[in-house]
Amino acid sequence: MVQLYNLHPFGSQRVVPCKQEPAHFCCGRDVLFVASAGASCRVEVFALRDQGRCEPLGSFATLGPVLRMAHSQTGDYLVTIEEKNKATFLRAYVNWRCMSAGSSRVCVRMVGHKMEESYSETLKEQMSIVEMPLSDPPLCISCCPLNGDLLVGCKNKLVMFCLKYLFINQNLTVLDFERSLILHIDNFIPAEIAFCARHIAITTELDVLILKLELVQQSADRTEQCAHSFSTLEKPVDVGVKNEGSSTHTLQLELDEFIICQKPAELLGEESKLCEIPITLEYTELPTEDTKLFQVRYLLFRCFTPDQSPFGFCEETKLHSLQLLPVYQTGSSVTAHEETEIKKELLSLFCFFSLPHAGYLYSVGKLVELISTYQYSEKSEQAVLTPQFLHVITSENLQCFTVRCSAAAARDEDPYIDTTVKACPPVTLDVCTLRMQLFIGPRAICHFKNHIILLTKADTEDITERRKPTRKMLSRKADSIKSRTNSESEPGWNLYIINTVSTIQLYREMVDYSKTYENVKTESCIHLLSEAHLLVRAAVMDPHFFKSDEKEEILRAFRESCAFLGDCYSRFDTKDYHLALPYYRMSGLSMTEVLKRLVSEGDEIQMYERGFIFYLTHSLNEDLNEELSEESANKVLQIFCLADPVQLPHILCSPCMRNVCPVTAVKYLQKVEKIMPSVVLTLTKAFMALKMGDLTMYEHEMDSCKETVLGCGFIGQPKLLRQWKEGIVMPTEFAVHLKETQPGLLVAATVALHENSKIELEEADTFFKMLCGNKESTIPQLLVDFWEALLVVCSQEEILQELLLRLTSQYVLRILKKQFPETKPLKTTEDLINSCNHFGLIFPWVTFIMSMGSPSAKDYSEYTSKLQSLLCSQSINIASVLPILEPLTEDGNVGLTIHVLCNTHLGKYEEAIDQLLERCPDAAVLYAQHELKDDNRAVWWNKLLPELCKRARLTGNDCPVFISSLKETLSVVAMELDLRDFLSFLPEDGTAAFFLPYLLHCSQRKVLT
Repeated sequence: MVQLYNLHPFGSQRVVPCKQEPAHFCCGRDVLFVASAGASCRVEVFALRDQGRCEPLGSFATLGPVLRMAHSQTGDYLVTIEEKNKATFLRAYVNWRCMSAGSSRVCVRMVGHKMEESYSETLKEQMSIVEMPLSDPPLCISCCPLNGDLLVGCKNKLVMFCLKYLFINQNLTVLDFERSLILHIDNFIPAEIAFCARHIAITTELDVLILKLELVQQSADRTEQCAHSFSTLEKPVDVGVKNEGSSTHTLQLELDEFIICQKPAELLGEESKLCEIPITLEYTELPTEDTKLFQVRYLLFRCFTPDQSPFGFCEETKLHSLQLLPVYQTGSSVTAHEETEIKKELLSLFCFFSLPHAGYLYSVGKLVELISTYQYSEKSEQAVLTPQFLHVITSENLQCFTVRCSAAAARDEDPYIDTTVKACPPVTLDVCTLRMQLFIGPRAICHFKNHIILLTKADTEDITERRKPTRKMLSRKADSIKSRTNSESEPGWNLYIINTVSTIQLYREMVDYSKTYENVKTESCIHLLSEAHLLVRAAVMDPHFFKSDEKEEILRAFRESCAFLGDCYSRFDTKDYHLALPYYRMSGLSMTEVLKRLVSEGDEIQMYERGFIFYLTHSLNEDLNEELSEESANKVLQIFCLADPVQLPHILCSPCMRNVCPVTAVKYLQKVEKIMPSVVLTLTKAFMALKMGDLTMYEHEMDSCKETVLGCGFIGQPKLLRQWKEGIVMPTEFAVHLKETQPGLLVAATVALHENSKIELEEADTFFKMLCGNKESTIPQLLVDFWEALLVVCSQEEILQELLLRLTSQYVLRILKKQFPETKPLKTTEDLINSCNHFGLIFPWVTFIMSMGSPSAKDYSEYTSKLQSLLCSQSINIASVLPILEPLTEDGNVGLTIHVLCNTHLGKYEEAIDQLLERCPDAAVLYAQHELKDDNRAVWWNKLLPELCKRARLTGNDCPVFISSLKETLSVVAMELDLRDFLSFLPEDGTAAFFLPYLLHCSQRKVLT
């Protein structure tokens, strides 16, 4: 559906002072080329100035009448198809600007001719005409706006010429062309072609085909590769193309007075291969290492039929105005100088073509899809597409339609644009007609920057028809009319430059126009403001934007349009109410400014729509740096009390509401509590009580629920404990108070937040350090308590090992420095052992060794026992903590137990026994009894028995502990080994009497078994 608005996109108009009647015209970088009609074979050149002013630059002769012409911005050359003696010629006019400087020198040469022979230092200021011979007459032409390559359409083929830059000498660079590729298309006669970024669009009378030349990897044998035919079908079948020959069957049907019409078809993407139009590539350039090889990818095929047009006769239904429109990356460079081309980065590509009464706009870049269909009120003559508008001429009108190119390109540039942060009006938004401007006999149109060039021709028949006499005077004036027709055989024509109004001026008009629908037609108001937004967005995406004098004004208009759209989705009850949030964010408005726009002053009750509440809810629930004034914060409370009272506890916890009046907040919370009580609401009331300094009310609220319930309540609203300020996590007054009065609840709540993914481990570290006022390098006891509590419930292996590593590090640090914690630890070693599998029961031999030393301070021994308990469990990865444990030397009992525990974890039992026999031999047997079991039993007789025998012999009676340990060891060995094996392990120099009891015991056990 097309929306109709009466806006004014067309400004002033000026007449181009052409000497001869124009036949064709096109625009260059800053000039207008006009090819004369009839026998006058010339091209006039006009400079386009500001406000549509047009100044003649000069003219040059052509070989014959110009049939087609096109200008390439890259290379700044003009290419024409000219006719002479019933033959057509393809010519390119290079360096034509020297004609306007007064030079009359012209060099005519064939394509590929040696430049050195035609140019010299003295002759560089001359126009060069490059003639490009073809085996078939050229029918249509198109220049690529990105690289200046030329595509020529002939019967059954397309010929591509690459633009070349030839360096004649240091001061002279000359343009030339090289025929590089021919696309053979059987039974296909192109009416129009368009060429851009290796995309090719072709139309016949009723068919549209869009292709892309894709690069392929070069083969080692390029000759074979070049001869390869890229074809989609082995047997070509004609689909909807008017061929010169027809089958016998078709001829017979026509003789039988049947009319065969191909069904209309639309094939997109991969399906377009089914169009049954085979294409063969033929490479014609000289092969080099840099030669590019291509394959054809079909993007779109569309077939129309004559009966698809609701107006006119069938034979008038033909396609026209084929165009490929590139849209570049925002901020990409454009031509910096006449002879210097800076590469433009293509973002999106669009294709437009039209029937007499309908136009079609497709996106053919990243995704091939139909964007818009344009229905014209009357038969169209020609149309031209720009990034902002579609301009169409009919027999009497110049019409201006909006387009959706900027909406599609914005989504190509940012696929995630439709989020809570950014938004853009949809591609499917209805198109609208901005203006129908009356003209007499519009015939041709083209577009250049903010100018429309329009050719009008008023035929004599049209003039006389308008002056047709009344029936009473008809007989008397018939002869005079006839004679006037003969004498006025020349039609009246004019070539206009119509200056389109600036983006800002049209944007302002659209905004003003939208106000007429503000209280009547909501959708129309949103639609017009969306059109205004897309108009400005297209201006921002224009490559010339960053060099524009209106840059700052356009950016302001962009932000303003976002604000207007945010207002619409906030004030109106629409299904897309959620768009209020991203549009307000793009507008750059603060929450205070939005409130001023939408909330009336005073205490009167307003109705607030979903969009406004949605915006406020999301804005307040996020960690913004903005703080509302007390007045604004209280107004927000009033709004939510009316619109969504359940959200009040969460709203009050927002950092934006820091200045809210706590008394007013409690009053509103008490109203909500009667309707829907909750733990979060109770905690919020306690929070407000703290702000008021009412400790009695605070204790009443906190005592109304169990501590476990309160801990879970913080999960529902973590901002009760921590908030963000300028990207840093900050504890609230509530958290500070809990630290002093209920540290256990604070730690339990933080653990619950972590386990419910409400706070990360690093955030928790910062939170407790900020809370306890510690420096970055020191770890507060409350954070250690948090790690210990988290270890109890943690199930993620990665976080588990990280916690074990951190706790080990802290225990070692405090043992070495003999630090006393600033607060009493919340859990003792016994508490942790009873509640957590990662803290193991301390081994008896560890306890025995610790009892041998001098007693330490209570807190100091607590860290020791926690570290030993960690190492007595199977959870810790001993390899990762070895560097941390290294500072604990074996000199003391603590270091000895730690090192022996590490060796035990690593399976180094012999080293552990050596350490014990050296430092604490009394514990050796106790260690062996606990650790040397099952697969490790052999260590008893392989290591412990020989070591004890050796040490007992060396010390004699001076160390009775070795003797007693030896006896214990012999008892175990005698029980485990056979008599022969037992004898083999006894020392040769031992006293027989000493070993007799064990030998007897061993032999008796053997007899019994």
